[in-house]
Amino acid sequence: MNLDLLPDDCFAHILSLTSPIDACRISLVSSSIRISANSDSVWEKFLPPDYQQILTRLCHPLIFSSKKHLFFRLCNPHLIDGGLKTFSLEKTTGKKQYMLSARELNIAWADNPLFWSWKPFPASRFVVAVELRTIWWLEIQGKINSGMLSPKTTYECYVIVKFVDRAYGLDFLPSKVTVEIGNAKSEGNVYLRQYESKKQCLETLWYSNRMELVLRSMAFRGIMEERVACKREDGWIEIELGSFYNNGGDDLEVKMSLKEVTGTHLKGGLVVEGIELRPKQQTTTNHM
Repeated sequence: MNLDLLPDDCFAHILSLTSPIDACRISLVSSSIRISANSDSVWEKFLPPDYQQILTRLCHPLIFSSKKHLFFRLCNPHLIDGGLKTFSLEKTTGKKQYMLSARELNIAWADNPLFWSWKPFPASRFVVAVELRTIWWLEIQGKINSGMLSPKTTYECYVIVKFVDRAYGLDFLPSKVTVEIGNAKSEGNVYLRQYESKKQCLETLWYSNRMELVLRSMAFRGIMEERVACKREDGWIEIELGSFYNNGGDDLEVKMSLKEVTGTHLKGGLVVEGIELRPKQQTTTNHM
């Protein structure tokens, strides 16, 4: 069938039922199809239903010439809610992504300058991040309403950190990481260590699993998953807290945490930027 023979509104409706990456690919077929594929009626379907309300929460207004232009502008993180969060869209699917700043988190004793120090970091998305000076009770918690996220989507949660040169005591014992929504709970353990690449992370995890299989089985009864701290392209380090499925329809509280409160030794040198929630990547990676 010749796609050029389809009525414009019919073809635009068909495209709106696909995905942003499909619309971009199909637009290369012919000039007439490109007009439909780039139309506002198609790209408005790829934007979140509440995108207009989200635009009112931006710290800086966006200028855009079309709904497609707006979509791709929102694929870059933008500060919202007075600079306490960032919002963006995953470009292949249009699903929502958020990052909660350290100011949005509940960090034990973070307002005490003896334990934590709030200050700007040049590479941070936010005005300030917080650096751990010294403490023995490390507990970081964050929460978000599931109604803010895309429905029918599996999300992964990461705490975004750095280690300063004088960091100490952070990997003496494993930290416990959890993600909880409704009756579902994901749990794991992570040693707060820095690795230079994701390959090194995975290799370390593989050897660690082999060597500590019996110990971990006894200590955690096979329930706790081992996590690793992996360096990102932006220079920060992400630690997976866990994942959850957002069914949609119910406004549930998503609770995320990292804590090490069993040891009595001092620890310091951890910089916390925030917690990021993003849709789980599909097995096959697509490039637009």
